[in-house]
Amino acid sequence: MDILISGASVAGPALAFWLNRYGHRTTIVERAPSLREGGYSVDFRGEAHLTVLRRMGVLDAIEQAQTNMGAMWNVNVDGKKLVAMPGDLFAGDVEILRGDLARILYDATRLSTEYVFDDSIASIDQDRDGVTVGFERGPTRRFDLVVGADGLHSNVRSLAFGPESAFVSHLGLYCAVFTTDNYLGLDHTGHAYNSPGRMVALYSARENTEAKALFWFGSPVLDYDRRDVAGQRELLARAFEGVGWEAPELLRRMRRADDFYFDSISQVRLDSWSRGRVVLLGDAAACPSPLSGMGTGLAMISAYVLAGELAAEPDHRAAFERYEREVRDYATGCQESAVGVAKFMVPENRFMAWFMNQNYRLLPYLPWKGMMAKSVRKTASAITLKDYEVSRPAGPAPRPRPSGRAS
Repeated sequence: MDILISGASVAGPALAFWLNRYGHRTTIVERAPSLREGGYSVDFRGEAHLTVLRRMGVLDAIEQAQTNMGAMWNVNVDGKKLVAMPGDLFAGDVEILRGDLARILYDATRLSTEYVFDDSIASIDQDRDGVTVGFERGPTRRFDLVVGADGLHSNVRSLAFGPESAFVSHLGLYCAVFTTDNYLGLDHTGHAYNSPGRMVALYSARENTEAKALFWFGSPVLDYDRRDVAGQRELLARAFEGVGWEAPELLRRMRRADDFYFDSISQVRLDSWSRGRVVLLGDAAACPSPLSGMGTGLAMISAYVLAGELAAEPDHRAAFERYEREVRDYATGCQESAVGVAKFMVPENRFMAWFMNQNYRLLPYLPWKGMMAKSVRKTASAITLKDYEVSRPAGPAPRPRPSGRAS
């Protein structure tokens, strides 16, 4: 089949990898003019995550690019270390920058997948034989299936399922991240400072050659333009006005960052992940939010299952149903692990910040010190993966690079 995938981050290329393996022809359209290589760290943990990476043959490349992060330190306003949070709680079995993972998946698919950057789907018109897709820039094209792997604010979901407000649930937090110099000289570690309702952190990246600045703050739903980066910078600056430690310096550096990212911390919940010949994948279908630490692993597993079911079942409707049946409970578990974390992520007041720090200090001496990490690993492993023993063609021949905006 000719299959169009919207989104070139993680879920989309991972799906294209498997679809190519099974002999389908894949096209990925991405609104950004090139790969998005910024972003924060993402991790994989547990046998289910690692099994998919091994079967793809990308685990070695991911391990070579992993962050090798150690403990994350909570600090006071003067930068004094207070409490260390163990690295395995955040980094799992292997942690990698999201942009580095996107590059690995792109390299694994670029010869067999047509990539169209700087464009987006404008219309989806289904009939019994296929889907006619209109684009914002390129000519109208025809496909057998369309996959929305375009994240929390999925354009495909809006076109085929309905408005975002019907499916996205805000968890009361906003987050911003960007790359800057490792001017604190951090060595495979990070420092985080809590102020009531707000947290700012800096952690080293790429073997300490740079650093990621991370901001979290609590807020009800904000009305802002998601494409107005300048406006988002101003919003963040206002939210952290008066916050100490390195916040003023990082806000100054924010103005110069070319990979600034800002978004709400939200979840996506739908009754069904497919409509006719259109299906959703990853965050577009069931975003658990970054609080779960599961989004990337869930995306990779979902891509493996969706491609496998399409290979095992010639009727796409039955394949979509089987895909959802295999992944739905697992996705729900990943989402539930994030519910309630928000209020602990950013303490609402000074007492809560003090209370949490006392618990962190005592954690190494308590019998349940490994409970949090074990709980996350249990959730990450709560799926049994099929081995899709179907007739596997060698895959499509490398596709010629189309002219224009395709790459």
